[in-house]
Amino acid sequence: MSVEAKVISGTAVAKNIREELRREVSALRERGPQFVPGLRIVQVGGREDSNVYIRMKIKAATEIGIEAQHVKLPRSITEIELLDKLNELNNDPQVHGIIVQMPLDCDTKIDSHRITDAVSPSKDVDGLHTVNEGRLATGDLNGFLPCTPWGCLELIRRTGVEIAGANAVVLGRSKIVGTPAAELLKWANATVTVCHSKTRQLEQITRSADILVVGIGVAEMVKGSWIKPGAVVIDCGINVKPDSTKASGTRLVGDVDYEQAKLVAGYITPVPGGVGPMTVAMLMKNTVTSAARAAVRLTRTNWNLQPLPLKLQQPVPSDIVIARAQRPKDISQLAAEIGLEPNEVSLYGNKKAKIALSVLQRLGERQLGNYVVVAGITPTPLGEGKTTTLMGLVQALGAHKERNTIAALRQPSQGPTFGIKGGAAGGGYSQVIPMEEFNLHLTGDIHAVSAANNLLAAQLDTRIFHEATQQSKALYDRLVPRIKGQRKFSAIQLRRLQRLGIDKTDPDALSEEEYTAFARLNIDTDTIMWERVVDMNDRYLRAITIGESSSEKGLSRKTRFSIAVASEIMAVLALSRCLADMKERLSKMVVAFDKSGQPVTADDLGVTGALAVLLKDALEPNLMQSLEGTPVLVHAGPFANIAHGCNSIIADEIGLKLVGPDGFVCTEAGFGSDIGMEKFCNIKCRNSGREPNAMVLVATVRAIKMHGGGAPVTPGAPLNKQYTEENLELLEKGLPNLLQHISNGRSFGMPVVVCINKHMSDTKAEHELLKQAALKAGAFAAVVSTHWEQGGAGAVELAEAVIAACQQKKQFKLLYDLELPLQDKMQKIAQTMYGAGKVVLSEQAQRKVEMLTQAGFGKLPVCMSKTSASVTGDDKIKGAPKGFTLNVQDVYVSAGAGFVVAMCGEITKMPGLATRPAIYDIDLNTETGQIEGLF
Repeated sequence: MSVEAKVISGTAVAKNIREELRREVSALRERGPQFVPGLRIVQVGGREDSNVYIRMKIKAATEIGIEAQHVKLPRSITEIELLDKLNELNNDPQVHGIIVQMPLDCDTKIDSHRITDAVSPSKDVDGLHTVNEGRLATGDLNGFLPCTPWGCLELIRRTGVEIAGANAVVLGRSKIVGTPAAELLKWANATVTVCHSKTRQLEQITRSADILVVGIGVAEMVKGSWIKPGAVVIDCGINVKPDSTKASGTRLVGDVDYEQAKLVAGYITPVPGGVGPMTVAMLMKNTVTSAARAAVRLTRTNWNLQPLPLKLQQPVPSDIVIARAQRPKDISQLAAEIGLEPNEVSLYGNKKAKIALSVLQRLGERQLGNYVVVAGITPTPLGEGKTTTLMGLVQALGAHKERNTIAALRQPSQGPTFGIKGGAAGGGYSQVIPMEEFNLHLTGDIHAVSAANNLLAAQLDTRIFHEATQQSKALYDRLVPRIKGQRKFSAIQLRRLQRLGIDKTDPDALSEEEYTAFARLNIDTDTIMWERVVDMNDRYLRAITIGESSSEKGLSRKTRFSIAVASEIMAVLALSRCLADMKERLSKMVVAFDKSGQPVTADDLGVTGALAVLLKDALEPNLMQSLEGTPVLVHAGPFANIAHGCNSIIADEIGLKLVGPDGFVCTEAGFGSDIGMEKFCNIKCRNSGREPNAMVLVATVRAIKMHGGGAPVTPGAPLNKQYTEENLELLEKGLPNLLQHISNGRSFGMPVVVCINKHMSDTKAEHELLKQAALKAGAFAAVVSTHWEQGGAGAVELAEAVIAACQQKKQFKLLYDLELPLQDKMQKIAQTMYGAGKVVLSEQAQRKVEMLTQAGFGKLPVCMSKTSASVTGDDKIKGAPKGFTLNVQDVYVSAGAGFVVAMCGEITKMPGLATRPAIYDIDLNTETGQIEGLF
């Protein structure tokens, strides 16, 4: 007496799988909304049979907790449009699985294989991408497995029958079922035979099968006589057969004659209720797996960084020779190594890229890394190597200590590049590469700042001209014209009405007094603070007259140009936290005061939106790399005296998220700690809310000897032998400058790591003197670093000191409270950071302070603008004198940036070219296309 086969219920198994998945999804959802699995089912046209399948998939997804959406596309869609849509879904971090419902119901010819291969392999939850098929073929089961064959394998496993060593026969070789089913069985260690319509002795082969998988597409083809007694039979077929006993007149049958087969087989799947439910279940399993993998990527902070080895040479070649000897990684590779998604990276060639602000949203829940600021003592005119030290430090941390580390730098202006100073990429074996691109146009951010600045300047002078040459009614009618019979205020004009206290929205409803107030800014030309800019050194633009053309009707005035990075817009770019914040800051920029003493803003001139459009892309930071292949974010470059002299808040925020809680973002503050570091803390950190963990103070024997009374240090001239020979007495006399800068860092509660940037002529005795003096003054550590000649390997001791300093409990504090009057803030900065006795304001400065306070700017932080060559206000005074008087000649507001500038001496915002600038050495080799003579 025969025993009927055990029915393998796909419905029951699928239900169990869905329960397991529901628990997994619930756990994912508890971690935050960004972890919710997202499935998108793309349908072209509207075939009803496809709709049935789609509804079934969405129902299953919803029950599990997957956020499933039906993406309906019209029959008229073209292949390129469909590819664009799939690319959009590929780039959406909220989408973890993409299904393209087949067949495509379209009017135009579309290559379905190209479409399935357009879905990212990491989101191909159908398992149909060539990459996933190829992985399966080679035994790599970590890709997405095709759902129906995987469901078949799961059903076989649920029988308890041993697959390994079994004789398996697969009847059918389709891409969807037969071929991948055979591969899965093979890698489960079965001995597999694939049969098809051309196979000879088919019945004899199938009768030898311990496991028989049928997907031939012919209704009830496999009879009981084809089946080995006790075999496992998996029927993947689904066919419609006439049946008069059914209300529909039809019934569903498989490719196996079920009634005969169940009398022979040991286990069998029914149709329906067998393989079908498993296909959907495994589709959901792939989607949840994809979401879980995305969650791991999102929470994993250990990078897979591949450092670039250095080939050190002695003597150390020029910076450009070193930079060109290193082949940079493709920037997309570096982006992937540090955890950026492809949609977050906009490539500018293959060595630089912009990073989308959306990364901050994706990594919103990730803990921040350690935040380190690199500052310097009062430098010689040659500079003491702050950027070089920063690059050596990050190379040591990233490539040698294997910590997630990002350098965050300002973008250099072309003024110094073509002038005397040269580039700002670092030097020796501690540089940003490619250094030519870093020091020249990069991705055009400075040009965007220039365009925005000059658009505002043009609008300012144009408005003055039109107000001077038109009656109020005519001016108003032109500002609010009637177009096709309709007249309305723009959004920015409505904001001006609100500021004026006018609550009307109908342009024709304003009274004469109201439209006059709206139309006339009444700018006092003697108070204009806004200047045009250009990113070049040009001394002849320091004072100019504009409006000399006869068309300007005698409305000329004296003004000047500044270098582009001195524009307040550059400071706004650096201090903005998002697009909305940038737009708000732009709107608040004060360009002048009106004749009643009220500030006139960019918003009053109607230009805010246009400025934001010009700067939209510039707000994204730029990704480059160091000589050793560690990541560098380059963004913004505000002046370090009339502005805060630091790279952008946004670059630091992205960096702190990318490195994770055990990583490091190392950034630089312009000039000495008395200028750049003070503003980094009191202005930048106050805006961002971030607290630095430690400060690295860069010092050189050469600079300290200069402060001890050494001979003048002049660029281009040979150094006096005082600097090239051991001179401990001179060095000791210069120590007060070092000690003042250590005190500056400690005033903010930061542990100070003193880095002695070694020069070739230094002696061990000189280094030891500096180290002991620094430690006695309260420095956390003092180390000698040889990063210029050895790269990251020469800064390992510095890196270890920084790691140890960052492990200290944070005690960061700001120097002053914003509630203090402006002059008291100046006094606090001068006494603490410079060692001054008191601050004295000129009559003009005192008058400006009163005006700004009355105008509502008194609670802004103060940006002290003074010489970088001395801790005092006089660049001729070296060392660190105490109790001196600091004179403030003038005061003005950078309202958009959000600080008040106190001018302590004459600070030019437009450098000039020297007699022999660097341009004499710069050339383009027209045969190789290489830039020559650049550093």
